Amino acid sequence: MMKLSIQFILTLLICSAILSNSSSLEDLSTDFYAFSCPNVELFVRDTVRTASAIDGTVPGKLLRLVFHDCMVEGCDGSVLVKGNRTERTDPANLSLGGFEVVESAKRLLEDMCPGTVSCADIVVLAARDAVAITGGPSVQVPLGRKDGLVSLASNVRPNIVDTSFSVDAMAKVFSSKGLSMDDLVILSGGHTIGLSHCSSFNDRFQQDSNGSLVLVDNSLDKNYALELTQICNASAKTTVSCDSVTPNLFDNQYYLNLLNGRGLFQTDSVLANNSKTKDLVATLAQDQDSFFNGWADSFIRMTSMGVKTGEDEGEIRAVCSSVND
Repeated sequence: MMKLSIQFILTLLICSAILSNSSSLEDLSTDFYAFSCPNVELFVRDTVRTASAIDGTVPGKLLRLVFHDCMVEGCDGSVLVKGNRTERTDPANLSLGGFEVVESAKRLLEDMCPGTVSCADIVVLAARDAVAITGGPSVQVPLGRKDGLVSLASNVRPNIVDTSFSVDAMAKVFSSKGLSMDDLVILSGGHTIGLSHCSSFNDRFQQDSNGSLVLVDNSLDKNYALELTQICNASAKTTVSCDSVTPNLFDNQYYLNLLNGRGLFQTDSVLANNSKTKDLVATLAQDQDSFFNGWADSFIRMTSMGVKTGEDEGEIRAVCSSVND
């Protein structure tokens, strides 16, 4: 009887936890700010457009920022917090950008709707708008996230994809977040815009003592590797467009690049050569509408991961780079 009682209690606790997580997701809504801050999406969109007109690298930075936020601690703005040993201090996050765009939108929203819109929602909206203004789909995203109270550098590495990962290693990370193999392939398409430092991929090729190119990764097109070598010879800190063909457009060119051996990262190239992912890569390379439709669904799933909505789970920060006192 005692064993049955304990098992019954444990079952109730597990079910309660599942229901609690489910209800928090249901608290997100596309009209969450309809009455409290009805122009929130317009304010964020205008901020992103203005910043992007001044600096064409902004859209790629904002898209990368939302990935690094959502994969660690869920989509809660934890990557924005400054301070010793916060997520921003991890080496994987030192090259992140777009923070000033988020802060700019936050200042505007604090003037218009004080204490209402979370930084976590701003990050999601800014990334959504970054895709739209570069030619991609405009996704209607649910809102209502709270800003997280925890930001630790130690949480970063176990939760993000490294550029040396295999398909199975990437899938393991994605699966732990409730994301599928299809989500992995589709969300990797975000590399159709943005820049990367040479240090993130220059281990895929090298030069011998005579200065001749030697491929370390044979999945890389040799002419493309030669182009990259010439660009990266100056410094490992040099940046290169993730998509060498249409670097400023959000389109399906990324997948065509993969089929042609022009994926910048190892994690890109393996998608075109793995039996679990190559068919979808080929499909998306031929059908941009399929990519855009898939992107909308996968982006919503990713930006709904680990959201915090309860009063005891998070807050509405006054400044995105600092938790409230």
